[in-house]
Amino acid sequence: MTLLVALCAAVAAYVAARLLAPESLRRSNYRGSVVSLVAGPVAIVVLVLGGLASAAFVVAVLLSGIAGLYDDLRGDASARGLGGHLRALLRGSVTTGAVKVLVVGFAGVIAALLLSGASLRAIADAALIAGLANVLNLFDLRPGRALKVALLVTLPVLTPLAYLVAGTALGLLPGDLRERTMLGDAGANALGAGAGVALASRLPGWAVLVAVLVVVALTLTSERVSFSKVIDDTAGLRWADRLGRTA
Repeated sequence: MTLLVALCAAVAAYVAARLLAPESLRRSNYRGSVVSLVAGPVAIVVLVLGGLASAAFVVAVLLSGIAGLYDDLRGDASARGLGGHLRALLRGSVTTGAVKVLVVGFAGVIAALLLSGASLRAIADAALIAGLANVLNLFDLRPGRALKVALLVTLPVLTPLAYLVAGTALGLLPGDLRERTMLGDAGANALGAGAGVALASRLPGWAVLVAVLVVVALTLTSERVSFSKVIDDTAGLRWADRLGRTA
């Protein structure tokens, strides 16, 4: 069942991303190449339709994805990173990134309440769901990188929701690696939130806490350290990161 879910998601995501490339969603990537952000909306639609049996999954993916799409379409570079957006918010400046952070956090809370009710476990679940949505976005700086991370996180979980996320990521990977499409905040947030729900639904409480600590550590590290530099400076990570890329 899980493999069938993954296969259907992969095919749907691949076909949709190939067929849809509206001019309004075209952006320049890190090399200045013009690519389509259509992968983000495609990820949201495929995940939501595939995960209708789980209200928590749908809420997390839909709200996080829409918040990311809003930032993709309306965002500016006035503040960068989670810390930058929060500092701007404290100064009274509401950036699109701050709106995204608040909506993703809200999505994590609602999804966690649907999963675990009003409990201490829900706090950890919310942190994992919202945190993974943000972390996956932090890795979306080079072709295929965030999608590879999504596959790494979800493939070992062996549940339909995890394989739905993995299949969607796999279907979007060819276009991303060829720099034809890119996830943007919409796709990265949607996939990350979906992965968070998949993990929270499967893992015992202690494992969720460990995952949250890893997510927090990565988030805090990203404020000071360039993930791209670390990856480029580490032979094994550099090989995995560039695997399948055209440039």
